[in-house]
Amino acid sequence: MARPPLPPFTEDSAKQKVRLAEDGWNSRDPAKVALAYTPDSRWRNRIEFPVGRAEIEAFLTRKWARELDYRLIKELWAFGGNRIAVRYAYEYHDSGQWFRAYGNENWEFAPNGLMAARHASINERPIREVERKFHWPLGRRPDYHPGLCDLGL
Repeated sequence: MARPPLPPFTEDSAKQKVRLAEDGWNSRDPAKVALAYTPDSRWRNRIEFPVGRAEIEAFLTRKWARELDYRLIKELWAFGGNRIAVRYAYEYHDSGQWFRAYGNENWEFAPNGLMAARHASINERPIREVERKFHWPLGRRPDYHPGLCDLGL
């Protein structure tokens, strides 16, 4: 199964890949998102190291069960060959406290465009609800909504 755009990436195809990843994660559909990864994909995400689609899907199911009203923005940082680096921020609450998480990811893709490796570094901090910057309806970020640079993040 191919998942375009395929490596080697150009600036335009890398930006497209980043936006497709953002859209997928904003769907908050673990089964759908897991299909963007190779069957043996390897992750590093905080203290968890999922391997394979089943573990990725289980990880995302747990994540979105506790990170409520999750909204994410990703931005291309660098690319070359079959690798893309992104920076991102997301906001969520835990049924009381709002948080904004900031991070960087390094991605490596198989020739068919599926992600074979994802290494994430994440920091987060509590925010007040009035400090939120991501205000679109749940789901895909509208094209008119500012990105990270425009928001000063």
